Amino acid sequence: MITAEDRVIAGVSGGADSVCLFFVLLELSREMGFEFSAVVHVNHGLRGESSDSDEQFVRELCGKYHIPLEIFNVDLESIAKKRKQSLEEAGRVVRREAFETTRKKYGADKIALAHHQNDNAETLLWNLCRGAGPKGMGGIRPVNGVFIRPLLCMSRKEIEEFLLARNQGYCNDETNDETVYTRNKMRHLVIPVLEEQVNARAVQHINEAACRMWEVEEYMEDRTREAYEACAECGEGICLIFKERLEAFPPVIRKRVVRKSLEEVSGQLKDLGQVHVESVAELLKKQPGRSLNLPYGIKAKRVYEGVRLERCGRAETEVLQNGQEISGIQLQIPGDTHVPGANIIIRCTVFPKKDGISEKDIPQKGYTKWFDYDIITKSAVCIRTRKAGDTIAIDRDGHRKKIKSWFVNEKIPAEARDKILMIAEEDRILWILGYRMGSDYQISGNTKHILQIKVMEEKENGRDN
Repeated sequence: MITAEDRVIAGVSGGADSVCLFFVLLELSREMGFEFSAVVHVNHGLRGESSDSDEQFVRELCGKYHIPLEIFNVDLESIAKKRKQSLEEAGRVVRREAFETTRKKYGADKIALAHHQNDNAETLLWNLCRGAGPKGMGGIRPVNGVFIRPLLCMSRKEIEEFLLARNQGYCNDETNDETVYTRNKMRHLVIPVLEEQVNARAVQHINEAACRMWEVEEYMEDRTREAYEACAECGEGICLIFKERLEAFPPVIRKRVVRKSLEEVSGQLKDLGQVHVESVAELLKKQPGRSLNLPYGIKAKRVYEGVRLERCGRAETEVLQNGQEISGIQLQIPGDTHVPGANIIIRCTVFPKKDGISEKDIPQKGYTKWFDYDIITKSAVCIRTRKAGDTIAIDRDGHRKKIKSWFVNEKIPAEARDKILMIAEEDRILWILGYRMGSDYQISGNTKHILQIKVMEEKENGRDN
């Protein structure tokens, strides 16, 4: 984590965790000989005088012990709105940018953060609730590149006892007591119940489980790397997965190879979820010629050898109003699908059709629609903008009209047509958002299962409505 030759900077907010980190680094630097180069404090400007009071506390702390201080004053609300991020996400990004700026200024080797066991337990539980795999269930890593977390072996209680023994004060962020944010809900509503009613050492045991999951993940990474090298051939923006070679490995490794191939083509994994991995895995079972669209303009096509993943050029993608390119994001059914750049969440719910349901029971809201789930190809429904060949059913008899013609008939301005989002099944349109749904997918007397699709705005604080 730290060697005697290292230069270390630390993030200090003024709270108990970061103040503890400050003194741990201060004492260890004297004992080990590394350089405690600077402290980084980010004033988010969210809490008025309280934020300024925290900043002053950190100034006095660093001044007393002669540690250089770099303060970053930001308008987080404006930044979050401009970047179309929640306050939590924008805050993380802003802090990382401040850390990196300071690291370069001081030539630092390590950036110390004050995460502890309780933080790790909250992270693991939150990842688990979102459907994480072994990596997500590994929680927070003690060392991750230049980032180190010296307090990850300590509980929140131990940190407070450490400060109490030194008669050292710290700041209290009143927003940490609120349960608006997801992490605070875990902290105040979930963890206490586990400790009080399940096991008093729940946090410790969750951290131990996280360590074991990382051991499993490291082993799986090694096996995945071997399989990937044997089964996939990747170049610039393209990757071919060989079906016969891949089938020599167990299913869990096959999916990891697909995921690694997607990462290689896209350059990142954000917004590429398990649903996309499953879709590509299913495509391997289909006949050559079938294809599907994925985030980042990736097109997966079933070819004779297996599946070819290719990142399309601009001419082959559609463009949203804010410039976000998208050729199709597959919907998670059931579940929530985040649409990058559009600031919306698509929530899909499947349920049996009740006897006696009438037309008046069907939602009439503009952004909630019911579809006949029994006639939908479950692995191919995506949200995207229009593409050549799209059609929509205009009546119950199955008559179809090209989307281009429909736009003309409805007098949709030409400049707006490439910005309108649609729910599609290959080239068949289920729903033109804000306008109409395809007649062939409407609820009928033969419907047994209903797919409800609800479009919601993604709020800045991470909630939706």
